[in-house]
Amino acid sequence: MRLVKLLLLFILLSPMTLFALDFTKKAEVRQFVNNMHSNYNYNKNYLHTLFKQVRKNPRVSKKVEKRIVKPLSEEYRPQGSWEIFSRMHLGKNQSDLGAEFMHKHAKTLEKAHKIYGVPAEYITAIIGIESHYGKNRGQFYVFDSLTHLAFGNHKRKKFYRYQLQEFLRMCYREQVEPRAVKGSKSGAIGMAQFMPSNYKPLAVDFNNDGKIRISQPDDAIGSVANYFKENGWKKDEPVGTRVSYEGDRFYGLKTGIKHKYERKHLPKIYPKDAFDYHEKVMLIKLEREKYDELWYGAHNFYVITRYNHSDYYAMAVHQLAQKIKSTYIAKYQPTMPKHLYASNNSIFKQRKSSKKELLLSR
Repeated sequence: MRLVKLLLLFILLSPMTLFALDFTKKAEVRQFVNNMHSNYNYNKNYLHTLFKQVRKNPRVSKKVEKRIVKPLSEEYRPQGSWEIFSRMHLGKNQSDLGAEFMHKHAKTLEKAHKIYGVPAEYITAIIGIESHYGKNRGQFYVFDSLTHLAFGNHKRKKFYRYQLQEFLRMCYREQVEPRAVKGSKSGAIGMAQFMPSNYKPLAVDFNNDGKIRISQPDDAIGSVANYFKENGWKKDEPVGTRVSYEGDRFYGLKTGIKHKYERKHLPKIYPKDAFDYHEKVMLIKLEREKYDELWYGAHNFYVITRYNHSDYYAMAVHQLAQKIKSTYIAKYQPTMPKHLYASNNSIFKQRKSSKKELLLSR
């Protein structure tokens, strides 16, 4: 009984030993603190205080439910890698929520399109995939997660050490308490899920309130658009289109964003829809259960992969963007002339159409 009492007393008097770790015991952390002081004039005592109180478990709450895609029954469950991937991002609810987001933030999205040339539906799709339109911005404390990654056994610890450096610099510039910021397990922040190193060069104060907060819609929208623009987005150019080919499986030519072809050198491969694009294209292959789906990828498709270096990710963004746009038009602009549907111009600037135009468009 006495032993139990002593143990309880120890727990009450030493909470930090249970819930936090002292990273200042590590020589590499002390060197990191010295570098932050000498290179950026950070206060050593403040940094020591931070690194003495690193949470053992950076997760915010165990009660947060993960958004899980329910598997189909074994009898009908598709086995293709694209079907498995796309189920997570292209459900009907995603496009409905995306259309609502576009409607709610129409003025901000229109402003972003005007300044950066990026259509509203693509900005919205990124925010939808990255944070479920702001509903899931991450359930980990960023400082603690990055500290564990930067000074643990992770094979990319050098990368995460740089992210930690940039995170602390961002917190200083924006006057944010480092231990209060929440994000993903790898340190991505806000509705747009920017890594800290992208914050300074690409995040923008889009509502001109003197602060950059990509956890808020206005700055997230502007920052995503700026990200695309800085990575080479070309206004009014297409992203991609599905193509036909002979057979059920596509072999013979290399696919993916690293390989580009002149369309005239791609015999027996034809766009299924009009595709007004005359530069080299990529061949993007989506592996389904019973066949391969093949697409042309244009330059703007490559730009989307700068956000996440994955063909499937970029295709999910593209397809979700198109679904969001269709849902938005059907719900909020039901009388919009059909010849404007495929335009890359802003869909918010719907001019008044004559009765004759509306009749011709139906």
